[in-house]
Amino acid sequence: MPRPARTNTAEEILEVASRLVQTRGFNGFSYADVAVEIGTTPAALHYHFATKADLGLALVQRYVSGFRGALDEIRTSLPDGRTRLDAYRDLYLDVLARRRLCLCGMLAAEIATLTEPMRAGIVGFFDDNVAWLEQTIADGNADGSIRAKRGPRETAEAIVGGFEGAMLLAWSHDDPARFRRAADHLLALLTGDPGGK
Repeated sequence: MPRPARTNTAEEILEVASRLVQTRGFNGFSYADVAVEIGTTPAALHYHFATKADLGLALVQRYVSGFRGALDEIRTSLPDGRTRLDAYRDLYLDVLARRRLCLCGMLAAEIATLTEPMRAGIVGFFDDNVAWLEQTIADGNADGSIRAKRGPRETAEAIVGGFEGAMLLAWSHDDPARFRRAADHLLALLTGDPGGK
């Protein structure tokens, strides 16, 4: 997923905080941690994000927006459902290559401690992914690149759940190749491609 350039202090705060969430979790860092990394004070961070909850909501919105943009790019630039699924897999691989986990996946593990707006954003992220995959699978069934054995919605939900779980397995072993093997196997099973990709 493309990362926006750092254009100002708020963006720098978001970039550092995003990395911290993706590697430690939302409850695993403080304003002081962010301030040290960007060379300012915690009080200065409050100028841009009055509370940690405000920062958290901005992180979710930023991540969701970036992921949606990546999904839109895949849909418009790739010709068939199966190649789109491979590109979707590659979004996860890119996150792992940067030694991070899915931001919304990390936050979902802490959802009971988060504000309602953050919760809604996280749920929306997963709903968006399922809807995008559902349409991609339906398109692939229509163009012949996918032969899903289950309905598009059920298959989409299995892919999101399987990819998030495979990402955790790869993270725990510090081995992104584990994600690639699991994701390719899952796509082969779910899309009727016995040879995989």
